Amino acid sequence: QVQLVESGGGLVQPGGSLRLSCLISGLQFSWSPMSWYRQAPGKERALVASIVGAGGRTNYADDVKGRFTISRDNAKNTVYLQMDSLKPEDTAVYYCMADLATPYWGQGTQVTVSS
Repeated sequence: QVQLVESGGGLVQPGGSLRLSCLISGLQFSWSPMSWYRQAPGKERALVASIVGAGGRTNYADDVKGRFTISRDNAKNTVYLQMDSLKPEDTAVYYCMADLATPYWGQGTQVTVSS
C-alpha cells in the first residue's frame, strides 16, 4: 500500500520560512519522480516544484523560483520543500505527489501566510 504523508504546514508571517516534509512508503522511492503541488481556495491545483532522476534534476514554477527549494533524502524516503520569503499568495494546501504511471497523492498540509 502506497502512502504519502505530508507535514510541516502552519501559519507564518510574510517573509518567513517553512519546511514541508513528505514521507513515502510502499514504493521504490529512490527512483520515483516527486513533485509538490498547491491548491489555493477557488483555484486549480498547480505544480510548485519537482525533482527527477538520479541526479535530482529540479524544476520550479516561475512564481516560486529563488524562494523555494525541493530536495529528497532517499535514506529517509522523504522529499522536502523549503519555502523562504513567503508571501500571502503562497497560502494554499500543499500536496506531494509521486509522479508515476499511476500518480499517488498525499492528503495535503495547509500553509497560511498572514500577518
